[in-house]
Amino acid sequence: MSSSTSAASKPTFDKPLKLPLSHEDIDRINAYLRDLTPEQILTWAVEHVPGLYQTTAFGLTGLVAIDMLSKITSNPPPLIFIDTLYHFPETYELVEDVKKRYNREVHVYKPAGCETVQDFEKKYGERLWETDETTYDYLVKVEPARRAYEELGVKAVITGRRASQGADRANLQPLEVDSTGLVKLNPLFAWTFPFVQWYVDENKVPRNKLLDQGYRSIGDWHSTAKSGEGDQGERAGRWAGKAEKTECGLHVDYFKLKAAAEEKLKQKALAEQTKESAPATSTAPAVQTSA
Repeated sequence: MSSSTSAASKPTFDKPLKLPLSHEDIDRINAYLRDLTPEQILTWAVEHVPGLYQTTAFGLTGLVAIDMLSKITSNPPPLIFIDTLYHFPETYELVEDVKKRYNREVHVYKPAGCETVQDFEKKYGERLWETDETTYDYLVKVEPARRAYEELGVKAVITGRRASQGADRANLQPLEVDSTGLVKLNPLFAWTFPFVQWYVDENKVPRNKLLDQGYRSIGDWHSTAKSGEGDQGERAGRWAGKAEKTECGLHVDYFKLKAAAEEKLKQKALAEQTKESAPATSTAPAVQTSA
């Protein structure tokens, strides 16, 4: 990567960037992006980042990025939506609203081999998120996302993560690279929720109707609740009662999650095979005797 840092000119970077990025490259890029507005970060990304897509669950921050990109370029990065099959009806309605408002196509990826909830539960059982949350996250979110990246040739994704969301996101940088080499661009990393809300209202950005019903952060219906009184966290209502859980799986170590999920699936398959191969036991009919 070439870079000049004279006072008279801003840094210059390869167009497109040469991947993979070194730690030095990442530090140099972040030093430049850190002081830019979200619109400027997105403009830079469209010009410099190869294989760029936007993954979104159509939360407010992702919607802001979609709206900003519509004003920056006539050819914005394609959208990817991971359909877990367990989204609220209002979320699916929002997807259609966004497609119409911005004239966008959306690449939809679902759990492998499943088109419906019935398909998924026939393969893995009901309420898997209660009995094996790690495997659930892998099957409905992580595996479909990796499949999308491989099939579409994705090298980088725009996310809706922000530092003010706290937990693992507190030290978020404008650009990161995960354990698989995927570049993650976080254009609104420095914005707080009031800025996001202001932009949505000011630009009449489509939003999930559930936000007007007491929800603050919306995911799958079974892991999302209305925020309680006094609960003002930006992701309030997500994974209620699970203080240790702050991410759905898409932003944790892919290889660790994949290994853990595959081991559990292997154990489950082995147990079912053992059960099926066990000889059936029968009880001989009782012999009746006369007095």
